Amino acid sequence: MQDIDNLSGVVLFVQLAQAGSFVAAARQAGISPSAVSKSLARLEQRLGTRLFQRSTRQLSLTAEGKLFLARSERILAEMQAAQEELAGTLAPRGRLRLGLPELGSVFLPALADFSQRHPAIALDLDFSDALADVVGDGFDAVIRIGAPRDSRLAARKLGQFRSCLVASPAYLARHGTPSHPLELQQHACLHYRFRHSGKVEQWQLRQQAEAPAPDLPLSMVCNNVEARLHFARQGLGIAWLPDFYVHSAIADGSLIEVLRDYAIAAHPAHSCWLLWPSGPHLAPKVRALVDFLAETDILLSAAHGR
Repeated sequence: MQDIDNLSGVVLFVQLAQAGSFVAAARQAGISPSAVSKSLARLEQRLGTRLFQRSTRQLSLTAEGKLFLARSERILAEMQAAQEELAGTLAPRGRLRLGLPELGSVFLPALADFSQRHPAIALDLDFSDALADVVGDGFDAVIRIGAPRDSRLAARKLGQFRSCLVASPAYLARHGTPSHPLELQQHACLHYRFRHSGKVEQWQLRQQAEAPAPDLPLSMVCNNVEARLHFARQGLGIAWLPDFYVHSAIADGSLIEVLRDYAIAAHPAHSCWLLWPSGPHLAPKVRALVDFLAETDILLSAAHGR
C-alpha cells in the first residue's frame, strides 16, 4: 500500500509541474488543492529535498525538482507503455520530447508527415546545438550532428552531409567569384556563432601545406542558420552552410556554390544521428519515431523542401 501511495504522489507531482498551479493540478486529478499540497509535502519529506519554490504568485521547480520531473515523466511513460503492451494496444500516443539541432527547422516537413501518421503523439520540440544529456534532461530522443558518445544511448544513423560555400549570382557579379580560399579575405563572409560556446564556426577548406588558413572578414555573425541563408540569397556575402540546407536554392539558381573542390577535399562528410535512451523496452511513441525515420531519408526530404 505504501508503494501505491508513493506512486500516486509522483503522479500528482508530475501533474502539478505540468499544470503550473495547485488549482489546475487539483482540477485535473479530481481532488482539492489542499490534497495536492499535502501530497507534495509528503513527497518532499520522503525525498528529503524541496521540489518547488513557492510564492504567492509563482510556482517554479527547483534544480532538484527539474531532475526528479525528467526521471518521473520517463518512468510513468514506461509504465504506460508496459500497460499498453499487456493490454495488446500498441498504438503510439502521448508527448514525445525531441531534441533537434539549431538547423533542425529543415526537418519540420518530415516531422509534419510523422505527426499526420501518428496524430495521438504530441511533439515537444527543443532546438539547441548544446550537448544534451538525453537521459537526465528528459528527452525521448534527439537528432544530433556527429558520432554518438554516450554509451547509455541507442543510435541510428540518419544520413550524412557536407558543408559548402554559397553566394548569390548578384553578389558574385559585383565582387567576382573566388578561385582560391585566400581570395575570401577580399569578400564579405557570413559566419555562424555557436550558441553554447560562443565560438565562430571555422570554414574547413583545403590549404597548401605551407599556407596558413586565411583570416576571414567577419562581415556578419549570427547564431541562426536561416539568417545566413537569407543574407546570402539577398547578395550580402558568402556563407558556409550544409549542402542539404541550400540544395533548393542552388537548384533554383538563387545561390551558386563556390570553391567546391577546396571544401570537398578538406573534410569528410558530417553524419546525422537519432539517439534515444537504450533499454529492453522501447516506448511505442519512440519506436514509431525510430521506424518512421528508418524509412525516411530526412536529409533528402530537407534538401528538396518536402
